[in-house]
Amino acid sequence: MAAMASSTFFFFLLCLTVTAKKTYIVHMKHQDKPLSFETHNDWYSSSLQSLTATPAESLLYSYNAAFNGFAASLDPEQAEALSKSDSVLGVYEDTVYNLHTTRTPQFLGLDAESGLWAGHNTQQLEQASRDVIIGVLDTGVWPESKSFDDSGMPVVPAKWRGECESAPDFNPKFCNRKLIGARSFSKGYRMASGGGGIYKKPGEIQSPRDKDGHGTHTASTAAGSHVANASLLGYASGTARGMATHARVAAYKVCWETGCFGSDILAGMERAIEDGVDVLSLSLGGGSAPYFRDTIAIGAFTAMEKGIFVSCSAGNSGPTKATLANVAPWIMTVGAGTLDRDFPAYAVLGNKIRYNGVSLYSGRGMGKNPVGLVYSKGNSSGSNLCLTGSLDPALVRGKVVLCDRGTTARVEKGAVVRDAGGVGMILANTEASGEELVADSHLLPAVAVGRKVGDLIREYARSEPNPTAALVFGGTVLDIKPSPVVAAFSSRGPNMVTPQILKPDVIGPGVNILAAWSEAIGPTGLAKDSRKTMFNIMSGTSMSCPHISGLAALIKAAHPEWSPSAIKSALMTTAYTQDNTNSTLRDAADGSLSNPWAHGAGHVDPQKALSPGLVYDISTEEYITFLCSLGYTVDHVKTIVKRPNITCSTKFKDPGELNYPSFSVLFGGKRVVRYTRELTNVGPARSIYKVTVNGPSTVVISVRPKTLIFRSVGEKKRYTVTFVAKRGTSPMAKPEFGSIVWGNAQNQVKSPVSFSWSLM
Repeated sequence: MAAMASSTFFFFLLCLTVTAKKTYIVHMKHQDKPLSFETHNDWYSSSLQSLTATPAESLLYSYNAAFNGFAASLDPEQAEALSKSDSVLGVYEDTVYNLHTTRTPQFLGLDAESGLWAGHNTQQLEQASRDVIIGVLDTGVWPESKSFDDSGMPVVPAKWRGECESAPDFNPKFCNRKLIGARSFSKGYRMASGGGGIYKKPGEIQSPRDKDGHGTHTASTAAGSHVANASLLGYASGTARGMATHARVAAYKVCWETGCFGSDILAGMERAIEDGVDVLSLSLGGGSAPYFRDTIAIGAFTAMEKGIFVSCSAGNSGPTKATLANVAPWIMTVGAGTLDRDFPAYAVLGNKIRYNGVSLYSGRGMGKNPVGLVYSKGNSSGSNLCLTGSLDPALVRGKVVLCDRGTTARVEKGAVVRDAGGVGMILANTEASGEELVADSHLLPAVAVGRKVGDLIREYARSEPNPTAALVFGGTVLDIKPSPVVAAFSSRGPNMVTPQILKPDVIGPGVNILAAWSEAIGPTGLAKDSRKTMFNIMSGTSMSCPHISGLAALIKAAHPEWSPSAIKSALMTTAYTQDNTNSTLRDAADGSLSNPWAHGAGHVDPQKALSPGLVYDISTEEYITFLCSLGYTVDHVKTIVKRPNITCSTKFKDPGELNYPSFSVLFGGKRVVRYTRELTNVGPARSIYKVTVNGPSTVVISVRPKTLIFRSVGEKKRYTVTFVAKRGTSPMAKPEFGSIVWGNAQNQVKSPVSFSWSLM
């Protein structure tokens, strides 16, 4: 294999036709490095010398921890030549991922003085969490935010190997005992920009500083310090705090103006793993892909092996089915739900009917007098959507404009109305977004309403000769019922990469979340928004993900010996599926009952997750067996596992045999599906659990044994569950859902079950 280094290794040399270069991630056989090279980086550089006159410039990243290989700037012919090497397992074009854009602690029960952690109080848990480090891969951090104040924090844990990098706008001294690390990774992004082309924003500085706001918001949600009198321009006023207020934060900026490039994400994950983080939080993702082509899944596997919990957002493509991102079973896939807090606003029409909506508008109001209302009156067919340039100022000046939601950003529509001379906006949902209401800090008085109300207002605007409207704002209201409700935007199952693994795993708070913000940008994120605020209210699975990252940090602090799989199991099996009216969780899309394809195991319950009783643990070897069961080649499995001696001699008959805390039963022409699971006792010795099953009439569920007796802490017990589809059930039957619960007086260890008769 030493020939890898020689110029005769490749038949394409410097005479290659010059074509546009792209970033490629190259997976290498790690063990093939010739002895003549001191490091793998030297080997990679040498391999590029045969292809390019500037190998040092072409080699963007050399990966060792999260991935075996490198990222390089190559043209397609060079990439093709490289792929023919015996030492190359694969060459993949870089992927662009996207961001999945103060009352949550109380809503989650984290402000209770006792009872959080069996035998310990909140203060003891907070002290334990000081040694836990959360790495956030996002748009960077605004270090001056009060959410990263380190008052009362002890010295940085000795295990920490990270640093705060220096940049023209970022002094390493901005870091402290709370924000202990800040780095940036932009080589993939800069390569895609062509050194300042279509991707790159003029004057953009390579720095960990957050110019977007998203990264500061997610980092402070996970582990922000207490900040009194926090609000967004008066809304949601109170004390802002993260989930794990005493945990440390390390920010890894991997997302830039046009997205998050896979090569940069992988470099950020690798650095975070080497730096010594305990939890990785990624509020970003792309579409679903096989795990060996999924940058985040590959990096997360190495993190899991090293005991690092990885939490990722599920995506914001709901309520359409099969829209999930980040579905690898070693990742915690997080959907979004609402809080018990709302920001009501009202549209009062000329017919005296008042319709309910929401808004975060904080400027001067319209007053009580109604003004003219217009809808779909403009220069183009896009006027109903209030697209840029679509509104005729002569028709909308001084009036309220009714805009359909969709195509462009909600706040952008308000800017279009304002620029055309409108004095207010009613933003009406269409069928795509249903009844879900997301509040925004609009640039002009604006109210968002659901589809049904939107249809009534649309009809009024069309049929009334002189329609009018007035907009009224109601501030902040608490104790909203029902809550939580599954957010309509939260991406849905089924899991199309591995249908036998139920995803998402859980939901957490992700609608109208108050957290810290970058002072480099206004609350809408629009260039024309000159307002500055220390906190902002945002929605998305991007917001729910860091809630779970912070909760995982608390569980890690309480149980440092637990594996990432055990922590995930604790959060899943203790999640609840009833709202604050004691009814089954509902779906904001249409108000119907939700199901595990939308909410997974349910909404997280931190108090119960700290003492789950039993956990479903999964070893690295079991994950490898799972991967070998997916029909991947051994080389594909090696891409993820990064071990040279993988043979896949051991496989599951069915990927669903993985010891996962939930069940996804795919009959697919069979009538019988049987799985064996193993539970580990993390509760008291001499614990007895009995099983309860719940399922549809079309499936018979039987469990053996029906009772599990654990005589000691750490003891493991197995059970087998058999699912039998009743004869005559159509292969086209709609999916059904159920549950399996192991319970006693202290704990209810619940697993959701989905039943499908065929793939979608």
